[in-house]
Amino acid sequence: MLFNSTVFLLFALVFFATWRLLRGRKKARLAFLIVASFFFYGWWNWRYVFLLLYTGLIDFSAGLLMGRYPARKKLWLVLSLCGNVGALATFKYLGFVTGSVNTGLALVGWHFRLPVYSLVLPVGISFYTFESLSYTVDIYRGETRPTRDPLQFFSFLSLFPHLVAGPIIRPRDLMPQLAAEANPTPQQWWDGLKLIAQGFFKKMVIADQLAWLVNTAFADTVPVQSAPYWWLVTTAFAFQIYCDFSGYTDIARGLAKWMGYEFPVNFDHPYISTSLREFWTRWHISLSSWFRDYVYIPLGGSRKGAWAGHRNMWLTMLLSGLWHGAAWHFVIWGGLHAFYVSSERITEWPKRLSRLPGGRGLSCALVTLLVWVGWVFFRAQSATRAVGLLSIMFSPSAWNLSALAPMLPALPFLLIGIVWELWFLLGLDRAQWAQRAGLRLEPAVIAALLVASIYLRGSGEAFIYFQF
Repeated sequence: MLFNSTVFLLFALVFFATWRLLRGRKKARLAFLIVASFFFYGWWNWRYVFLLLYTGLIDFSAGLLMGRYPARKKLWLVLSLCGNVGALATFKYLGFVTGSVNTGLALVGWHFRLPVYSLVLPVGISFYTFESLSYTVDIYRGETRPTRDPLQFFSFLSLFPHLVAGPIIRPRDLMPQLAAEANPTPQQWWDGLKLIAQGFFKKMVIADQLAWLVNTAFADTVPVQSAPYWWLVTTAFAFQIYCDFSGYTDIARGLAKWMGYEFPVNFDHPYISTSLREFWTRWHISLSSWFRDYVYIPLGGSRKGAWAGHRNMWLTMLLSGLWHGAAWHFVIWGGLHAFYVSSERITEWPKRLSRLPGGRGLSCALVTLLVWVGWVFFRAQSATRAVGLLSIMFSPSAWNLSALAPMLPALPFLLIGIVWELWFLLGLDRAQWAQRAGLRLEPAVIAALLVASIYLRGSGEAFIYFQF
């Protein structure tokens, strides 16, 4: 069920009307929340509800067993890891692994081939698997106590606003909220409305209006031989994926506020970053912090020296790339960002550049260039295709400006996204006049965003991160 669909609006009306009627009845509310969330998830394919149940039952049981038999808690953790990672690997990586093995066999001249299975990827499996795993890992570490209440646990796992595309919420952040009586305050209702209006505008107006340009460009079997064309397409994709994903997060956070819950910020204007390290503290914060806490630090972090830190960071970034998709161009994207961060650590170029006049602007421009190169690998259908596009983008002879003409209808929406980030880059959001004017204009801005989401909406694309 898509947030940007009529059926979701009907679902939300029924849900919040019932949610309000159940005020003061915590158990009934949690039971209703679970049923509604499973209905929301099962709208795509009811069969995958059983996979969500499977994940939840494994980790709920593992948590109880860790609490009852602490001497064997490592065994219960291993069983939890095997059950969750096994399901994720089967659905997401089985075809990738068998295909890669067959390619390797062909390269060495062997004629044996493994059967290649193509399974439909359940929506949101990567998100709720990581969230569920964080529950058992935190219990193992002693950072979270296991709950004996299945309603509380399955509410944590299946809460529909963040179920299929995050943010990935830690049990220590959400479980205490579920244990308490959730009654949204008037301020939460207002803040939730602002986030929902902003999220729908970012998704339906900016991201969906840019989608046709990006999809058309990358679908062409013979790429347009124009460097400006591909730089503009890559810029359009950068803002499409940003507004699409952060728009989903805004809507999810707004819906949670209407229920009386608080979700963490997942995007903090990543395109104003002046280093790649800063970029990863601003982009998909819940995932990057998950990999930091559950992969990078357990591998040893940088505790055993700088080079061990580089190695562990590379492993983490490569796994992050693989998390995004079972294809080599995603792995290369992760490796490229690992190279960027390693180069920063060794040369400290952001610090050196910041000492120059206009250094902040230069650093931001360089980070933008590097991130854009990475987005080509992320969006292209293959690594070979990405290399071909980058060869056009950096070719001094491929300056065919006439190729830009068909792109003109998308440029106003791209400009809106760029101005949005520049506003924060220049610090105008912190100006007193901007804050005072913002408070006075909030109702009009919210109304304008909602009207624009209706009359200036794009083609109604599915959220990009549903495929991950």
